[in-house]
Amino acid sequence: MTSSSAPSRKALSKIACNRLQKELVEWQMNPPAGFKHKVTDNIQRWIIEVNGAPGTLYANETYQLQVDFPEHYPMEAPQVVFVPPAPLHPHIYSNGHICLDILYDSWSPAMTVNSICISILSMLSSSTVKQRPPDNDRYVKNCRNGRSPKETRWWFHDDKGSLKPGLYLVGTPIGNLEDITLRALRVLKSADVILAEDTRHSGKLLQHYNIKTLLLSYHKFNESQREQTVLKRLKQGEIVALISDAGTPGISDPGTALAKVCVDENIPVIPVPGPSALIAALSASGLATDEFTFVGFLPKHAGSRRDRLMVSAEEAATQIFYVPPHKLCQFLEETTSVFGDSRWCVIAREMTKIHEEFWRGSLAEAKEAFSMHQPKGEITLLIEGKEKLAVESPSECQLENELRDLISSGHSLSSAVKLVAEGTSVRRKTIYSLALKKFGKQLEAEDNLT
Repeated sequence: MTSSSAPSRKALSKIACNRLQKELVEWQMNPPAGFKHKVTDNIQRWIIEVNGAPGTLYANETYQLQVDFPEHYPMEAPQVVFVPPAPLHPHIYSNGHICLDILYDSWSPAMTVNSICISILSMLSSSTVKQRPPDNDRYVKNCRNGRSPKETRWWFHDDKGSLKPGLYLVGTPIGNLEDITLRALRVLKSADVILAEDTRHSGKLLQHYNIKTLLLSYHKFNESQREQTVLKRLKQGEIVALISDAGTPGISDPGTALAKVCVDENIPVIPVPGPSALIAALSASGLATDEFTFVGFLPKHAGSRRDRLMVSAEEAATQIFYVPPHKLCQFLEETTSVFGDSRWCVIAREMTKIHEEFWRGSLAEAKEAFSMHQPKGEITLLIEGKEKLAVESPSECQLENELRDLISSGHSLSSAVKLVAEGTSVRRKTIYSLALKKFGKQLEAEDNLT
């Protein structure tokens, strides 16, 4: 079955062919979750199977998307429709046409089939009702004469209704823009304002997903000044999303102070989980994950840094640090002197990006390896915990000899037992039983003689 809206198509330009070949290879290597491309000989038309996300109204339901690429793709948007029967959704007509602005006025050549699919799945996942658009019958009737879906306009919007007012701490990708959740996209699209550590950096992410929410800067140099403005918005019932340059807000990034103030003011603080550099690095490090300490960035003052490192060096848990690339050599110099040369470490760099690297070796080897060049990109550095030395319990013969020496030098039996117990992990009761067994009669006989 194919869509009723089959455009008259011209052959693809060379640029369009090259672009689609590249996208097809990328899709085959890393397809978006919930989608399956049904391969045909026609590269100008893709048929994509869509599986509803678990936990949504469309879970366990399967639909088909038909994507037709124009001659001058990607400068011109593809035509994207659902092959009937289309999902029951407030933004999807019964003939398969989709009311999604990125497919029309808001299309950007930077977008891909992959990003289109993620946006459509996000739209499906955010729906709170299963129903057609209000003008479905009239619209479908008008389309019987071959009306193109590109005339559709997304003129209604109900996503905000499912979000309660409050401060949303939204996790964002630490490198790869695809590492963002459907919920995060919905919150960012629905928010009244987005607070960003660096508006230029975060603007790239928002542009990639065609999110046009008002963006305001919020960083360590202005968070105290912004606080009252943000609180006023929140008390007026607005939805405020806070994002950092990468990862989770408040974790070695701005956000902690604002979250605390909101909690004190009884304003809802809602986490929207997402990527985290420390968890990503730990999971792939090969070091112990059952217990770890996240230290983050070390203090600037040398004395404070050494004090913190001395505490970490004695802990049995894996230690996790964030290290700026220009301070890596200094960090390795200081940790080597405190932890020792042989302690194992993992240096995770450029995670989720093209040049992702995990370097593994001892601190001494790391110090030598990075002394000649300064790596690029943010670094998460992990050091194995201090090995717990097994305490070997003394044998009964050793305990007997210690007791004998003490008793021979004039100590009473109880005094000897106490001294031996203080120097070993063996229970005092056990040592006392041994002392009575070995020396009880001897001491009793000596007492009788005196």
